Amino acid sequence: MRVSQFFISTLKEAPSEAELPSHKLMLRAGYIRKLASGLYTWMPLGLRVLRKVENIVREEMDKSGGIELLMPAVQPAELWQETGRWAVFGPQMLKIKDRHNNDFCFGPTHEEVITDIARREIRSYRQLPVNFYQIQTKFRDEVRPRFGVMRAREFVMKDAYSFHADYASLEHTYQVMHDTYSRIFTRLGLQFRAVTADTGAIGGSGSHEFHVLADSGEDALAYCPASDYAANVEMAEAVAPSAPRAATTKTMQKIATPGQKSIEEVAAFLEVSPQQVLKTIAVIGEDGEFALLLLRGDHTLNEVKASKIAALGNFRFATESEIEANMGCRAGYIGPYNKHHITIIADHATIVMSDFVCGANENGHHFSGCNWEDFKAPWQNPEKKIEFTDIRNVVAGDPSPDGKGTLEICRGIEVGHIFQLRTKYAEALNATFLDAQGKAQIMEMGCYGIGVSRIVAAAIEQNYDERGIIMPAAMAPFQVAIVPIGMGKSAAVRDAAEQLYASMQAAGIEVLLDDRDERPGVMFADMELIGIPHRIVIGERSLKEGNVEYQGRRDAQAQSIPLQSAPEFVQSKLCN
Repeated sequence: MRVSQFFISTLKEAPSEAELPSHKLMLRAGYIRKLASGLYTWMPLGLRVLRKVENIVREEMDKSGGIELLMPAVQPAELWQETGRWAVFGPQMLKIKDRHNNDFCFGPTHEEVITDIARREIRSYRQLPVNFYQIQTKFRDEVRPRFGVMRAREFVMKDAYSFHADYASLEHTYQVMHDTYSRIFTRLGLQFRAVTADTGAIGGSGSHEFHVLADSGEDALAYCPASDYAANVEMAEAVAPSAPRAATTKTMQKIATPGQKSIEEVAAFLEVSPQQVLKTIAVIGEDGEFALLLLRGDHTLNEVKASKIAALGNFRFATESEIEANMGCRAGYIGPYNKHHITIIADHATIVMSDFVCGANENGHHFSGCNWEDFKAPWQNPEKKIEFTDIRNVVAGDPSPDGKGTLEICRGIEVGHIFQLRTKYAEALNATFLDAQGKAQIMEMGCYGIGVSRIVAAAIEQNYDERGIIMPAAMAPFQVAIVPIGMGKSAAVRDAAEQLYASMQAAGIEVLLDDRDERPGVMFADMELIGIPHRIVIGERSLKEGNVEYQGRRDAQAQSIPLQSAPEFVQSKLCN
């Protein structure tokens, strides 16, 4: 491709609203252009990258036995009403009406549609298992679209759905897809990690997320360097303390703490560490019941874990008025003392706390030197027993749940998610098949998603420098750039550039010839910005010796190579 026949529109500066490096660089490199909030046009250069990602995803999905189809983006409300998700999916779903006043949505996902296909088309166990996939546009009305295509409202996704006669078959395909995803991200040249994850709104019995590792990632990941253990922090188990509680040395007393409400303020005021302060969080359970959650002061609540506790369910945090009505004081001064009538759920780590500080349930006051014996063991109340369980986020240094070391924390960008859906959607939509005995059975189901457009941004978050994008070779818009210096003025440079361009094309190399009448600095800057991994510069001085200059995108210095062997030299680099 010649630059004069292509369309490259680079910018010196990114728009002020761009925050992440990937967002800034995709705009500067002319990969994307903003149409509206969370809506982007993929420009020719960016589209080449996007299509390369799609092709690798498609090749590996086909190799795994997946069968491609394409479902409508617009879906009728009736299907979503059958599964009950029309009312509960939330404002992310863009609901629309046609001219006949019928309800539809712009599909945020396709579980309902594919299950409808399965219940209509699959009759016998002989047709199972089957794994359908598509690469298609989705729309989710994000409350705050940001970070460019990283969290856009409209995005390209590969979603696959498998159907099975039994759970063993589902487990097999689930592992096949786990391996397939690992191959996809390896081929794309990404540093990634697969982690145990929460099933969230999609549902099911088990799931794994695939994260591109990057400091800008929204998700915190816990992993053990000494083993294969890895999980999203929201799912990582905080192992209960094995050491006994330290001996008590203090007597409980009430202390005035005027204006000291946060853990940090109270700890500083009383000259203790946050670890010595009991954090009390007031919540309202799904059934409307007021409850208290207890954590060590330096720990944070894991809302996903807490929501799985039967007494809480889909809980919310209590309001100031609810706290005052139930506790007799404002937030910041509440504690478990003398609250036997209230449901209390405490994190495992709190059971070994001794001589700690907690709220006195009186404005401007805390207890110090507290021990569980001082509270007359609220869990001994036969009506309201305290529940000790895991409700916190793990931190670096915690024991690994597999017992093979300690945990580290890193950041990741979720680019893939696989689920064992089991029978959730098949049962709701009555997707059945006849087994070998002729009896109707509910299909088992799996779901496997990849954020195709998000991968492009995630790859840039992992691969860039002060000059621009360093796109992995498998995703780069072009494999090599030829930059002739003074092509319009030197016949020798022009002839050499045309010769090299033709020979590289003949060798099947994706080459971009910068035939613009521009200064060398402009051409160099553009080729580095847009992320082409290999560059050959042709100038009169080097040509006199029969040479050209080669430089890899990550190389500190250029090297001189013979013009005649340049195609073979670049081919060897591409193979490496």
